[in-house]
Amino acid sequence: QVPLVESGGGSVQAGGSLRLSCESSASTYSTYCMGWFRQTPGNEREGVAQIVSVNGRTTYADSVQGRFTISRDNGKNAVYLQMDNLKPEDTGVYYCARDRNYPCRVIQGNPEEWGQGTQITVSS
Repeated sequence: QVPLVESGGGSVQAGGSLRLSCESSASTYSTYCMGWFRQTPGNEREGVAQIVSVNGRTTYADSVQGRFTISRDNGKNAVYLQMDNLKPEDTGVYYCARDRNYPCRVIQGNPEEWGQGTQITVSS
């Protein structure tokens, strides 16, 4: 399993923005999709966003639609999550994730691989 290295977590006030980054040394050709899921205190995993490597198709959770934007850099096998208009309920640990094969299950919170996670704290 090739590590997924996340960066960009932190604390912000409600309405603020953060950008998460994730890079992997795995080949783009061995990655079907990448994305993010989160785990909030007392809750199960929640898929946040995913992007398919070959065609850039994106999927978002309803709770973040219109506020978060996922993007990718296939040359770096990297994925990014721009988070705007953050809310306290966005607080949690965010995990970069990858599925090597179809189908992409990141948005279901059930990917094949994931990183160590990075903490996001949004204060009101």
